[in-house]
Amino acid sequence: MSWKTKFIVALMIVGVAIFIGLRELKSSCAPAPKADEHGHGHGESEQHADEGFGTKVCEEGFFGAIQDSLGFSEKTAAKPTAPSAEGEHAHAEGEKEGHKEGEGHAHGGEESSEGLIKLTAAQIKTNGIDMAPVMSGKLVKEIAVPGRIAINANAQAKIVPKLSGTVARIEKQLGEQVKKGDLLAILESREMADAKADYLASWRAEELARSIYEREERLWNQKVTAEQDYLTAKNAHQSAKIKLDLAHQRLDTIGLSHDEIEALPKQSGENGFRFYEIRSPIAGSVTARDAVLGQMVGTDRDIFTIADVSRVWVELAIAPGDLSFAREGQDVRVEAGTQKGVAKIVALSPLIDPETRSAKAIAEIDNAGNVWRLGDYVNARLMSGEQEADLIVPQAAIQTVNGNKVVFVSEGGGFRARPVTTGRSDSTNAEVLSGLEFGETIATSNTFTLKAELGKAEAEHEH
Repeated sequence: MSWKTKFIVALMIVGVAIFIGLRELKSSCAPAPKADEHGHGHGESEQHADEGFGTKVCEEGFFGAIQDSLGFSEKTAAKPTAPSAEGEHAHAEGEKEGHKEGEGHAHGGEESSEGLIKLTAAQIKTNGIDMAPVMSGKLVKEIAVPGRIAINANAQAKIVPKLSGTVARIEKQLGEQVKKGDLLAILESREMADAKADYLASWRAEELARSIYEREERLWNQKVTAEQDYLTAKNAHQSAKIKLDLAHQRLDTIGLSHDEIEALPKQSGENGFRFYEIRSPIAGSVTARDAVLGQMVGTDRDIFTIADVSRVWVELAIAPGDLSFAREGQDVRVEAGTQKGVAKIVALSPLIDPETRSAKAIAEIDNAGNVWRLGDYVNARLMSGEQEADLIVPQAAIQTVNGNKVVFVSEGGGFRARPVTTGRSDSTNAEVLSGLEFGETIATSNTFTLKAELGKAEAEHEH
């Protein structure tokens, strides 16, 4: 065989080898198979495991693959081994399960603390929350009636001057406390001056008539004078004494005390005779004053009103149908805003007012702290009967949460909202049919604070 034939055969063999090599290179550079529905890329993992020269040619080129194979590559750091797909899947499943378990534990803790408001003893005291055990008791049958606070007419004095005069001085102001006999005002009165002058004249006449009578009586006893002179002196003394008594009574009626009247003859001057002092006949406070300096006042109207407001009246308007439930001595619950008290009926009118179509009753209530204001309207309840109840709680202990009535039961570290079913009630207490046990300790006041704390806790739980 000639050399030309050999050269042609060699070129053909090289061409076939190049064709086969190119085909294999194309197959090795094909894209990796897709992962199955579980995310496992088996083909890819097997390809990386069997990675060879063809793969390097695909990734780095022909000359780069030759340099890498001969150890002349510029990459000095080895690539970290990638975790297998199965390992990643197991790790993801583990994280998912762990997350679910964590959520389960968290929700379980929230459920165990639902409705619990944690408060320390100091916080309970600061918020003014009172506590008491659930007990049995009595509910009072009540009838609501309107009322109004009024002055106790048995402890009131309207002061009307007994003489006309001009107001010279005012000693007490509206609302000021006074004692019995305290000076209220001074009037300058001509009538007072005349009355005092008449008394002094009568006193002097009586003194003179008495001295003449005593002298005539002594002379008649000595048989020096006639009996007629003695009797005349005696009659004159009696007449002078009667005039003096009348003048004394006049001053007494005006308002002067016995000591003041007896001291008149000893006064050095008569300038003070024209002054008329007006004094309080009772202890109390000035509830009205109708006098100013320089004003002319007469005997036709009162210028001061003094009232003892330590006990006041509650005027009640009772409907005819409720009169059978009212009687003297009966207790009446009175409310005005946050102020509460118990009054007692002291008078009950049998007449029906034609305008209001109601009967009037008067109840007396203690007002030592001056908490009831005269003229205020109040809500009153006639307490006409009592009913036994197995469990009762104060009305202030019950709150409404999400449309349900709840009571806050004391537990270690705070209070828990407990749904309850209520029955009969009055203005103070309510009967509990279910939800509580006898003797359990509950919050009885300022429970709206606990309701607010519960609402905030539920809002945080939703977020």
